Amino acid sequence: MLDWSDLFAALAIFLVFEGLMPFAHPAAMKRGLATLLTVPDRALRIAGLGSIIAGLLLLWVVRG
Repeated sequence: MLDWSDLFAALAIFLVFEGLMPFAHPAAMKRGLATLLTVPDRALRIAGLGSIIAGLLLLWVVRG
């Protein structure tokens, strides 16, 4: 059963982590985003898939 409070807590933590880099080092964030423009689509897809798999495995371990 889905507990909505857990979902919103996870979203809140995600937003906190997403905001750390732009807040702490905005210039580095801009350089990093500019560098992403040079990365091939295939590499970004592989990184995205790896992130999805890692997240699902972590969720399985924590909730399993």
